[in-house]
Amino acid sequence: MPVSRREQQLAPPPIDREITVSEGITVKELSEKLGIKANLVIKKLVEKKIFATINQNLDTKMAEEIARGDSGLADKMVQNWKVSVLLRQFAPKHLQEKWFKRLVAEPQFLMAHCLTEPRGASDRWLPYNVPEAAMQTKAVKAKDGWVINGRKQFISNGYDASLYVVYANTNPKVGMLQGTSSFLVPRETKGFSVARCNETLGCRFMNNGEIVFEDCRVPADHLLVEGDALGKAGVYFRPGKIIQAAKNLGVGVRAFEVTADYVQNYVQGGRILIKHQAVALRLADMATRIEAVRALLGRAARAVDDDAADADTLCNMAKVYASEEILKVVQHAVELHGGNGMMLDFGIEKLFRDAAIFLHMDATVDISKMKIVKSMFPHTAGKYAGPE
Repeated sequence: MPVSRREQQLAPPPIDREITVSEGITVKELSEKLGIKANLVIKKLVEKKIFATINQNLDTKMAEEIARGDSGLADKMVQNWKVSVLLRQFAPKHLQEKWFKRLVAEPQFLMAHCLTEPRGASDRWLPYNVPEAAMQTKAVKAKDGWVINGRKQFISNGYDASLYVVYANTNPKVGMLQGTSSFLVPRETKGFSVARCNETLGCRFMNNGEIVFEDCRVPADHLLVEGDALGKAGVYFRPGKIIQAAKNLGVGVRAFEVTADYVQNYVQGGRILIKHQAVALRLADMATRIEAVRALLGRAARAVDDDAADADTLCNMAKVYASEEILKVVQHAVELHGGNGMMLDFGIEKLFRDAAIFLHMDATVDISKMKIVKSMFPHTAGKYAGPE
């Protein structure tokens, strides 16, 4: 039975394209070795100790390929990766054994990373390292551990995760960089609750959630980092920006692929669409923007691998540039599909929604640009201007 255009456009793309990602390894070979389920990927990476040799070029290709199929799925896996890094680096051995065992064994096991709050998110990364800008969620040391009170919002995997890394203010007398601690909080902890699942515009599969802590008690050994949690979390901040840009790129590549197929087959005005020069020029613009994003992303990835002095700057540049350029790519895709671009069964509107949300993921566009300026001119733009 022939496959309809609708089925072709709604089907996830194959992940086994012949792309060399690291030392002669292709995405096809990697996927055949690791499989495509999140828990199997983690299991094989741990078994084969690939964590020690994996580089940012490989990370970006994996993230791009998964996001070509669904950016929400890619984000679910990224959250598991973030928490896995922190668990491996800072958790006691017995907690690593407990949670990694569940991560590998349970296909639906998810983890979440809780930074954002109702009164502060990426804006906290402006040069305002003062008590007034500290987190509202607070943790107080108790006799048998810690008591957490507060609220987190816009948390990827927040609605259905089983394990959370939570950041809280533990020293209100100092700035956020010196007074923030991180904790492991299992979902079943008394005083922990999920208030809602947010209805997001795009990347809806990530089940963005809002979390409430009311006298939430965690044992002493569930403290990951005291005081310097944000500094220690830098272990994934740079790679995280690159992976965000790579996921964004995957959405753009998918939009280009389905649009290129559409304009070479759909007939309008007596000829296929690509024969109309205005359409062809838009397609060229889409391809150019994609390759420009890929080039900057590659440079940022190399800078992280080399621990270059400008790595922070390039990572933020890649993230913000991808979010703006890929949105333009997907806008072209929607418009070149005409009325079909607005129809749910063609799938193009989903790509547009997914691309739009990257403007606000892992820092807004304006905050990302402030970070760029701050890193380039730390002695002027990076100085605290004082309270209002």
